[in-house]
Amino acid sequence: MSEIILSIDVACPTTCAVMHTLLYFEFFAHPLSAKEVWVYGNSKQDAAVLEDKLNELVALGGIYQFDGYYQTKNEPRWLVQRQEAEARAQTYLPIALRMSKLMACFPFVRAVFVSGSLSKGIVKSDGDIDYFLITAPGRLWLARTLLILFKKTLLFNSHKYFCVNYFIDTAHLEIEEKNLFTATETVTLLPLYGQTWYEQFCNANQWAWQYYPNFPLRSRMQPAEKQRFYLKNLLEWLLAGRLGTWLDQRCMQLTLKFWQRKFRVMDPAVFEVALKSRRYVSKHHPLNFQQRVLDQFKKRWEEEIK
Repeated sequence: MSEIILSIDVACPTTCAVMHTLLYFEFFAHPLSAKEVWVYGNSKQDAAVLEDKLNELVALGGIYQFDGYYQTKNEPRWLVQRQEAEARAQTYLPIALRMSKLMACFPFVRAVFVSGSLSKGIVKSDGDIDYFLITAPGRLWLARTLLILFKKTLLFNSHKYFCVNYFIDTAHLEIEEKNLFTATETVTLLPLYGQTWYEQFCNANQWAWQYYPNFPLRSRMQPAEKQRFYLKNLLEWLLAGRLGTWLDQRCMQLTLKFWQRKFRVMDPAVFEVALKSRRYVSKHHPLNFQQRVLDQFKKRWEEEIK
């Protein structure tokens, strides 16, 4: 590896901005186009200035460029893998749209977003479709349980196209953990149902755009369709009172007990972050991928700066 990559000049904000972005995506072996370096950058500098810096660093041998994509390592296979993952994502998107329409029919579901790799336009060969859902207040765990029961029974517990791993409610739209990873996941969420709630979610999480000042808000992938929610409305009416409250609390208690038993060897501090469980939020990330990414990025950044 060349000297320039081993010694990022912190006095040059453009170099820092470029390398900050490329080093973050190094963890995912994901090369970026010049436009993506700007979109995912933490600087409001002009896109043309960043592109000039990219080409300068390539000329100096500090970073690598393959067919218009930039990366920190001399790994041509990264671009091939990205292209394969992009092609795979195109086959997953229609499935995600169909699933979002189905999820929208469930009681107390107010919005469905795609998260994870598909929200960034790629899917690896062993990937799945991750969803981020917003529910009505006080009914998050009931909505979640109904969706999980559907997955376990009618989808034979398949995670590939129906991985519902993050829920919040409409009264708590702000993401509590604020860091580079959560900011990345927040700005890249792809709204499939509930555009109005998506806009309110973005307004409640303006902190994320401080990390990504150039990242645009996203719109629905297709025009809104009028769906008839007769059964959904009926069930919400029936479960609007004390019965619904009791069921929601019971669903949370049973799920939390199951997780505590299943992940009993997990450090309590890690459990709190990876499997956050409140009446207004449910997160199921037992591998704690967030911390792995942040730790690796911190290590690489500290290795590279002067």
